[in-house]
Parts: sequence; structure tokens; C-alpha cells
Amino acid sequence: MQPPFHSDSNAPFFFIAFGQPLGRTKKLPTASCHALSRRDRQAAPSYHSSMASLGLVLLVAVVVSAALMPPSAVAQQLTPDYYASTCPNLEAIVRRSVQQSMVQSQIAAPAALRLFFHDCAVMGCDASIMIVNSNGDDEWRNTANQSLKPEGFQAILSAKAAVDSNQQCQYKVSCADIMALVAREAVFLSGGPYYQVELGRFDGRVSTRDSVRLPSVNFTLDQLNAFFSGLGFSQNEMVALLGAHTLGAADCPFFQYRIGDPSMDPSLASQLRGTCGSNPSGGFAFFDPSPVRFDNAFYRNLQGGRGLLGTDQVLYSDQRSRSAVDSYASNQGAFFTDFVAAITKLGRIGAKTAATGEIRRVCNFPN
Repeated sequence: MQPPFHSDSNAPFFFIAFGQPLGRTKKLPTASCHALSRRDRQAAPSYHSSMASLGLVLLVAVVVSAALMPPSAVAQQLTPDYYASTCPNLEAIVRRSVQQSMVQSQIAAPAALRLFFHDCAVMGCDASIMIVNSNGDDEWRNTANQSLKPEGFQAILSAKAAVDSNQQCQYKVSCADIMALVAREAVFLSGGPYYQVELGRFDGRVSTRDSVRLPSVNFTLDQLNAFFSGLGFSQNEMVALLGAHTLGAADCPFFQYRIGDPSMDPSLASQLRGTCGSNPSGGFAFFDPSPVRFDNAFYRNLQGGRGLLGTDQVLYSDQRSRSAVDSYASNQGAFFTDFVAAITKLGRIGAKTAATGEIRRVCNFPN
């Protein structure tokens, strides 16, 4: 199995909710990337990142883990100015790196945002998704994580390299905090809100395949609420987080079961029937009309019965969550405000301290 930092030019680049793979897009020229150490080169001998046409799912991977500390338990250790004296230019360094990554690959930023969701929802926000274990037992090798894009991993590694190239910052900033900062840039540089990122997380030392458990794309609202409440989120917070679907696409195998569903807009069903009929394994459709812009179009789509996944459309078809969808569909500012609050809360889950974590020199390997 190829490590997550390898990109096969024939590999799928679109992704589905909760870590499932999507269909393919046309191949474009590749841009080479460089490993950070000898161990990286051994783990990822073909370290290339394929450029692809715009569009990528940015979705929350919801996982219940007894090991996760609730957000309230770690909020006091995190602060936006954690590195004010040790690495005062940290945010500017990370932003420049993300901008460069986006030039190299159009999907780098959304892929990194999705990577942050997958990391926090499993072992907490500790960069454990980045670890490559020699025995093959790590999070990214769980089948649910095989859809994660190498461009997302590379964006994190590039930001880490940029930070550590600054002598004042070298080996002082955790990979977990870099992931949180890159995620913020992914939102902001895609037209979404700018928000302060709480910092002070340490990196975890453990990453296991069996720690990843993901819900199905056809979960009911009750099932979704059960997963999100396990992470400490209310129903409204869940609806706000799922608004990240505004950046993305899904392939036919994951929404084809809904074609013909009475809750789906007939014109959309007809369109999808044609798309999937001609290319059932590689066909795809965007979640909303603006798949590369962070906005509230996802919610307007749900109002019109144009949600691709059952887990999306149920947010509107179930009366208990419809009011939140209506609110965000009519008021993008309200969506942005609630999304910022929710992703900030997500970033507090399972944050490691100096006693339970470390600051990795290379994000792929514990020290």
C-alpha cells in the first residue's frame, strides 16, 4: 500500500463524506514534492502530488472515541498567542506556505482542511493522522482514510518545513498546531471567514488503524446526532460543521442509491442518472453550484432537494434540523459565525499537553 504522501496519477481525487473515496478527474501535469528526511524518502519513495481540476469535499469525519477529552477540558491550555514569544511570525509563515501549496496544487488547501477534520475526530487534534508506522498499523491505512489526498499531507509538511526553517521557530511548533493553522487558511483563502486559531497543542505519539470508525453516508439524523454528541457537539453545531460540504463533490457509488428518492429534485435526479449511467464508477457531481468557494450554497441546495447524500438531505427533510438549514441558507453571516465557533470547538478535542505529547521534528514520525 502506498503511503499517503504518494500520488498516483490515476488515483481518484474527489472524496466522499466521512472518508470514502470518490471518482476520478482528468489527469493534469504533476508537480514534484520533496520529502523532509531520509526516513520520509524511505516511507514515500514516489513523493509526487498530482494537480487536479478544482473541487474537493471538505467534510467532517465523525468518530466516537473514549480516549478523547471533551473540548471544555482542554480549552484553558489553548490560546491564540501561545507562540507570541517563541515564534512571533508563525501565522505569516504558515500563510505564505499554504499560498505556495495552492499554487502547486489547486486542491491543496481543501485537502488539508479535510485532513484536520479527520485528525481531530479520531485521536483528538494531535496530528496522529500524519504518522507512518513501520508495522503498517496507523490511522491513514484504515480503509476509511484511503481517500485522503496527498496534497493535504504535503501542505502540512511544507508548512512545517517553512516554520522550522526559521531559526527562532525551529522545532518549537507542533504539527498539530500547524494543521489547525493550515485548516484556517484553507477556509479563509477559499472565501470563508477569517478566525483566530487557538494554539498550544502537542503532538500525539500513537496512531492505530482500529481507532478510526466512521458513519455511513445514509445515516439518519438520530444516528448523526449520536456520533456528533459523542464529540461534544449539539445538533446545530453539527449542521454548521457539515456546511463544509460546500467545497466538494461526490462520486456515483455514494449517491446513486438516492436517484429516484422522492426527496430529490427531479431535474437533479435526471442529471445524475445520465452522469452515473455513462460512468458508474468514475462519474461525479458537485455538492453545490460553487464547489471551490466557501459559502452557504450547500444549504440552499438542501432546500431545493438537491442534497447528494442522505446525510446531507436529512438535515432539511427532518423537521428537527430544518430551521438551522433555513437560517444558514438565508444568512451566510450566521453560517460563518456558527462555523467558526464549531471548528474552534473541534480544534479543542483531545488536545495533548506536554505531559501527554511532544513536538515532533518530522510530522510523519514520533520523536
